[in-house]
Amino acid sequence: MLPKLLHAFLIIFFSLCISCSETSPRFSPLASDATIMAFGDSLTAGNGAHKEKSYPAMLQQMTGYKVINAGISGEESDRGLKRLPALLKKHQPALVIICHGGNDILRKRNLSQTQSNIIKMIELAKSQQANVMLLGVPKPSLILSALPVYQHIADQTRVIYDPSTMASVLAKRELKSDTYHPNAAGYAVIAEKIFQQLIESGLIKTDS
Repeated sequence: MLPKLLHAFLIIFFSLCISCSETSPRFSPLASDATIMAFGDSLTAGNGAHKEKSYPAMLQQMTGYKVINAGISGEESDRGLKRLPALLKKHQPALVIICHGGNDILRKRNLSQTQSNIIKMIELAKSQQANVMLLGVPKPSLILSALPVYQHIADQTRVIYDPSTMASVLAKRELKSDTYHPNAAGYAVIAEKIFQQLIESGLIKTDS
């Protein structure tokens, strides 16, 4: 009886392992001439610092890839969704980094609609064969953390997800220019964290 139970257990175990391996996202390294596009609102545009100190500008220096800063201050996710297709067509990025929804949160928009808008952004990028990274945005509070809606989006779309960097930067006074935006030092931290995650994901190779 025991060997039969053990045999059945092993079949179930290995079936689950195979299933997990098939659904785990895998990423191939970006081509040497690939373009990265950072898409979002003021957190991407670089409000609170000079344009050359925005996180996309510093990420370009760190990676050696061309990084397009496609951030527009004050933009809500519905407008971003309408703006994205033309940018994808123009720049044909191999990687899109999405940091959107902050203005929806501040203006208390319907978060179900925000979630839908960001999912559609991801689907648009993927339809153009672009990899996608999502940055979680926190709601202003005493203890900052990314809103759960971003985890739901990441789980549904299986993109590279960073839930903590933006919140950890905005939680430190020395890394902020005001309540809602990093300063140059804060953007440098964001760029470094993104760079490390892109290496860990396999999208960027290092010589070491």
